[in-house]
Amino acid sequence: MMELRPYQQEAMTAVLDEWERVQHTLLVLPTGCGKTIVFAKITEDRVRQGGRVLILAHRGELLDQAADKIMHACGLGCAVEKAEQSCLGSWYRVAVGSVQTLMRERRLAQFPADYFSHIVIDEAHHAVSDSYQRILEHFPAARVLGVTATPDRGDMRELGNVFDSLAYEYTLPQAIREGYLTPIKAVTIPLKVDLSGVSVQSGDFKAADLGSALDPYLDRIAAEMQKYCRGRKTVVFLPLVATSKRFRDILCRHGFRAAEVNGESDDRADVLAGFDAGKYDVLCNSMLLTEGWDCPSVNCVVVLRPTKVRSLYCQMVGRGTRLCEGKDHLLLLDFLWHTERHELCRPAHLICKDKDVAARMTADMADHAGVQMTLEEAERTASEEVQAQREEALTKQLEACRTRKGRLVDPLQYEMSICAEDLSGYVPAFGWEAAPPSEKQKAALEKLGISPAKIECAGKASLLLDRLQKRRAAGLATPKQIRLLEEKGFLHVGTWTMQQASAMISRIAALGWRCIPPGIDPKTYEPR
Repeated sequence: MMELRPYQQEAMTAVLDEWERVQHTLLVLPTGCGKTIVFAKITEDRVRQGGRVLILAHRGELLDQAADKIMHACGLGCAVEKAEQSCLGSWYRVAVGSVQTLMRERRLAQFPADYFSHIVIDEAHHAVSDSYQRILEHFPAARVLGVTATPDRGDMRELGNVFDSLAYEYTLPQAIREGYLTPIKAVTIPLKVDLSGVSVQSGDFKAADLGSALDPYLDRIAAEMQKYCRGRKTVVFLPLVATSKRFRDILCRHGFRAAEVNGESDDRADVLAGFDAGKYDVLCNSMLLTEGWDCPSVNCVVVLRPTKVRSLYCQMVGRGTRLCEGKDHLLLLDFLWHTERHELCRPAHLICKDKDVAARMTADMADHAGVQMTLEEAERTASEEVQAQREEALTKQLEACRTRKGRLVDPLQYEMSICAEDLSGYVPAFGWEAAPPSEKQKAALEKLGISPAKIECAGKASLLLDRLQKRRAAGLATPKQIRLLEEKGFLHVGTWTMQQASAMISRIAALGWRCIPPGIDPKTYEPR
């Protein structure tokens, strides 16, 4: 039986708690962080409480993977609802079901509306489609958990139409920092690939157009890969099967031992096993390996299927983020994609929650094309640059906040003082988040020293209250301390500890609040 990691236990507890409050909730874990194990343990808990659980997925490999993990992690067998197989009449309390099978009216009609007490949707970014909605509508009373690796709240705006809340999110930077995923180094390749003629279909670049746009560059891309991919186990994602096969042949001419797999490959299992064993050093595919395939030894990913969809980009890069003996980082190759109108996902979008920081980081990496950059360090530099720009633009507004008399701190001043990009760039995703703050939230904010007057939605109020509680537990400066010291001209008091802030306030109070202690310049002062 598998034991949960600390963040996995936190995730499970959060989901069970959230189900007491709402019916449909989300769990966000990066690829490689064991989302299947988490929902397996949640399934086990619900079965022990007498429930019957349906695991929904859109691909057979994901169903098999879920059934295997539930057996290994919990010792529970699973019935199957797929093609000719049915879970009806089975004594198993868990079923793994194919969306393509269950969405059919005749198939659904065989199930009572209360047959499943809980439904888990693997790869929940697909849940907005009509097929999933048809199934959820048939089981209206079921508690629903969606599991996804979507890296930011931008993708969740659509999911907010399906799910009521985000129960728990474990981010890629957290997973890397805590040693559960490998660090990522990205390099922007100084090769400009023109995508300005590629059209958009169903919210993403049209695959057929992408294949045509890439063809003139494939030989030069292979030449660039010779500089960076030698001695690495590399996976390449391409838009079309024809393009994937063509690129395999080009790579072989450049001296790589390249192979290709696609949905029609009769020898797919043999090729994947050969790649895992080291027979091949590059594996080309046309979006086949984005989900349900694990090869931890992959240490280089080349995305030649540019996309506007962050969840898809995350899935591709996630093929190389798992830990493996002898692997100290994943190398991600990025190109100078040129588009006239459309934003596409870049390495920055894996780690940045703030759009301005992501844009700054992408520009920084382009300025240093050919240089490997650790994502966390690049994000930190970009964040500092954006923070400085924002402060410059908001100087007058912040000055008004700092000098305004009153016992409460303006939310803008607080956000800038504690350098909280997630607060200043917050966008509500779920219905409850967009509603006005409750009276209880307003009262709690006032009690903690924040003026609620400019907080427009309940989601922002909730996030702010959570941050205030965490900062209090960590012993960081309080809103009142921030207000008092920033009125005296000190900057970023939100980054000070409560003890440091208290010491400076005591020194100023000893001088009768009339002046700053000798030798101290508030604009440059940093506490020890």
